[in-house]
Amino acid sequence: MASQALDLFLSTNIEDLKAKGLYNVIDTVQGPNGPVIQIDGKSLINLSSNNYLGLATDSRLVDAAVQAAKTHGAGAGAVRTINGTLDLHNQLEEKLAGFKHTEAVIVYQSGFNCNMAAISAVMDSNDAILSDELNHASIIDGCRLSKAKVIRYKHSDMEDLRSQAKAAKESGLYNKIMVITDGVFSMDGDIAKLPEIVKIAEEFDLITYVDDAHGSGVLGEGAGTVKHFGLSDRIDFQIGTLSKAIGVVGGYVAGSKQLIEWLKLRSRPFLFSTSQPPAVIAACIAAVDILMNDKELIDKLWKNGRFLKDGLRALGYDIGHSETPITPCIIGDEVKTQQFSKRLIEEGVYAKSIVFPTVPKGTGRIRNMPTAAHTKEMLEQVIGVYEKVGKEMNLIG
Repeated sequence: MASQALDLFLSTNIEDLKAKGLYNVIDTVQGPNGPVIQIDGKSLINLSSNNYLGLATDSRLVDAAVQAAKTHGAGAGAVRTINGTLDLHNQLEEKLAGFKHTEAVIVYQSGFNCNMAAISAVMDSNDAILSDELNHASIIDGCRLSKAKVIRYKHSDMEDLRSQAKAAKESGLYNKIMVITDGVFSMDGDIAKLPEIVKIAEEFDLITYVDDAHGSGVLGEGAGTVKHFGLSDRIDFQIGTLSKAIGVVGGYVAGSKQLIEWLKLRSRPFLFSTSQPPAVIAACIAAVDILMNDKELIDKLWKNGRFLKDGLRALGYDIGHSETPITPCIIGDEVKTQQFSKRLIEEGVYAKSIVFPTVPKGTGRIRNMPTAAHTKEMLEQVIGVYEKVGKEMNLIG
């Protein structure tokens, strides 16, 4: 018999989320996740994917995955430290190190796993972490797992960061102090002030940690935010995902040989979780090859991002201060944001609402993600739908 206490907890809280506009309905995509998707038999222009360069459906990645499954099997068969490290894993890590301009790389099963693994492998209860207040949930959880003292600084506020770093350093309470930031903040599209962060870090001997999930494949000719600022030799940890611009799944940490050696010895997701299957790794290798040799997709991504931004801004929408193709359309009220998203979908544009706890309360938004795979005609149709629904709901004049 199910626990009555559990039933009461679940039913009460689920209804509360629905009443506040915080209940998320999960839709099922029928077929590939490309620029146009099928949901419930209806074709929708897709603006909610992180498939920035359209590689998730690229035939070159598909072919590489199929071939690797035939030559290496469906699964890796073990954790990396026993005999789950295949030649393909080594090839990917070597290629990523070249791509990120670092000495070495370690690959994990997800980007979330990277932050859970890397932070807790290096930081402990005798240390402190300076963390941007808008950092990703995986960073927050990784910090918690480490048991280090977490000191939040105001978003991209370098005066506050310097003040907090100075106080932490001069307190003498901590063996090590780390500063952690997203490279690109995924809900607003703004870029971390890495040159200033590095300057502060070097002044106070801070370990530098950049989660570049949304910068890799987008900035720095594809190599990411760190390369964009020319700081590849001055950042200790570079975190990237294989599930966004790369188009597959997984994550990695790039850094010095000694750092990667330590993570292979002490990061728990690496030690206790079966490694990624051959098809996944081979598809990732193919994607990195494409990024290293052809910038056409990156150029198309930025062109589409500028076109959508200009169109929504001209209509009168608040699109925030994004510096990347990520294009938020900020509505505010959570219930209204959910209603707006529903109407967009009804009109043929799949643009999901983003509300608390993903973003702060009262800042509900539609996070639009144009990709390299969208055509100009698709984006023109999107802007037309935004105009129709916005006027219908009195969100624009």
